[in-house]
Amino acid sequence: MKKQGILNSDISRVLSYMGHTDCIAVGDCGLPIPEEVERIDLALEFGVPSFMDVLRVITKDMKVEKIVLAEEIREQNPKVLGEIKELFAGQELETVFVSHTELKKQTRECKAVIRTGETTPYANIILQSGCIFG
Repeated sequence: MKKQGILNSDISRVLSYMGHTDCIAVGDCGLPIPEEVERIDLALEFGVPSFMDVLRVITKDMKVEKIVLAEEIREQNPKVLGEIKELFAGQELETVFVSHTELKKQTRECKAVIRTGETTPYANIILQSGCIFG
């Protein structure tokens, strides 16, 4: 049995086979997930687990070089946007804002989409893997 790190076997597996520039998404409970992309469903009930709880755990185990967020989060969910900025503060990171429609299209290129129980608007992010050496 693992002593530390991500206990969810699906998330652990996906992160371990990701390479530089591969992407994974974390989304709220309403984010549509393309049929061809692996769905890792963590949602238990509305709000559980939260988007930020899941994001915090994943970023402890993943080198992130770029994030993609929906432009709409700026006005519709500034609280979560502030928490995201705080989480990545001090890290060298590219941040890209696209329309929510474009973010949903980009999930097709992700290795997996992790569904949380989050119910606040536009609490969705695409994380691009960085290189851990060099």
